[in-house]
Amino acid sequence: MYCDRCGLAAAEGDHAACVTARQLEPPRYCADCRRRMKVQVVPTGWTATCVEHGERRG
Repeated sequence: MYCDRCGLAAAEGDHAACVTARQLEPPRYCADCRRRMKVQVVPTGWTATCVEHGERRG
């Protein structure tokens, strides 16, 4: 598993800043494969798409 904000392994390092930032912004990396995702932000929410694992919404 990977951090969906910074892309590093979830067990690697301190991700407190990532957790705080993720309350306000969408994920940038796929938590399953670490690929950079295509992110679209709209006034009603966001969508993040990984070419391997599909779409996530928030």
